[in-house]
Amino acid sequence: MSDRPGGDAGGSAQALPDTAPRDLFLRFAPPAAIPFIQLARLDRPIGWWLLLLPCWWSAALAGIATSSGPNVLHLVLLLVGAVVMRGAGSTWNDIIDREIDAGVERTRYRPLPSGRVSVRAAKIFLVFELAVGALVLFSFNWFAIATGIASLAIVVVYPYMKRFTFWPQAVLGLAFAWGGLMGWACAFGSLAWPAVLIYAAAIFWTIGYDTIYAMQDQRDDAIVGVRSTARLFANNVRAGVSLFYLLAVISAAAAIHLVSGNIAAWIGLATFGAHLAWQTTAIRHNDTARALMLFRSNRDAGLLLFAGLAIAGIMTR
Repeated sequence: MSDRPGGDAGGSAQALPDTAPRDLFLRFAPPAAIPFIQLARLDRPIGWWLLLLPCWWSAALAGIATSSGPNVLHLVLLLVGAVVMRGAGSTWNDIIDREIDAGVERTRYRPLPSGRVSVRAAKIFLVFELAVGALVLFSFNWFAIATGIASLAIVVVYPYMKRFTFWPQAVLGLAFAWGGLMGWACAFGSLAWPAVLIYAAAIFWTIGYDTIYAMQDQRDDAIVGVRSTARLFANNVRAGVSLFYLLAVISAAAAIHLVSGNIAAWIGLATFGAHLAWQTTAIRHNDTARALMLFRSNRDAGLLLFAGLAIAGIMTR
């Protein structure tokens, strides 16, 4: 028997430790495709959900501002773009971090450190993902296109940050929250304070939930020299996460105020805030399974806020 998670004697390692339960991609994909599915994180959909939700928040805010509700075509295109660009960012991250990943229990069986995909094949796959992402991006207005391209600078430098700072979660926030600008830019061809504030809310939210995620790797990160806010906050991690979640709620409230959001928007924000408060009370040190569960629950938290904003925009029609 292999000691690899979900693996066999041949070392296929089909299911990684944080793979979504009963993942359809791994159940039905041909074996040759599985390493690329894992590179793109299609077996871990929480990543593209967390990239997508700030896009949808921003599009829904624009729908309130225009009294028309969110643009459904934009929501669909942003969904496709989030899935593809999450995959591209993860592929790039795995190329850069393949040696570090080999020294961390949770990541050592990823396609590159386990040798199931060559670096050359991963780079070719990355080019394909970027090409698909470009097709989606170029369906928007020129301002939105330029805004989307600008995000690539942050994506490129992010994998290196954990080597130099205890705040890689902040850099991840700058990248993952970028959709807070994109939804508004797609609707208006410009930016305004509501978009900037919802972007800030998404940055703070990302720092909070990724700190929870990083709690899974604190022991191995200390050994290999990887830095994170989870290690920085240490025994004060609950207070640290609470602070950034509070800042996320305050920033989102300011954005809603500026677009004159109605009761539905405020209810969405209240349920979002309540979910974040529950997460902080549920944090337990050295409980990696709970950390992963809480991290994944942020999809539901983000959807609560989006639902409130979307309904608020529809009500203004």
